[in-house]
Amino acid sequence: MLSLAVIRKDLKEIRYYYSHKDVFDEGFSCTGQNNIIEKVNKYNEVIKLATPKLYEVYFSLYIKNHTQESLSVELSYTPEYIQMLNKQLLKFLQQHLVA
Repeated sequence: MLSLAVIRKDLKEIRYYYSHKDVFDEGFSCTGQNNIIEKVNKYNEVIKLATPKLYEVYFSLYIKNHTQESLSVELSYTPEYIQMLNKQLLKFLQQHLVA
């Protein structure tokens, strides 16, 4: 089981990847695939098992690069509710990811 600290670190890297995806895509043709792609694929496979709400939180926060605050406005939820969903997401990932 991965620690929550490792999962948070991985999610930051995944967010970075998606926010700079065009650079990674361009670099692929020159240097080959970066190792982050394996991590992205691993998390994307696991998130398919999540509830629709957790899937939406993952997609919005880590792929679309929303902040919790902007996501709460977009979905008409309180920031505290988004924070709670994100914590549920972290626990879900911890239960389903293999080290």
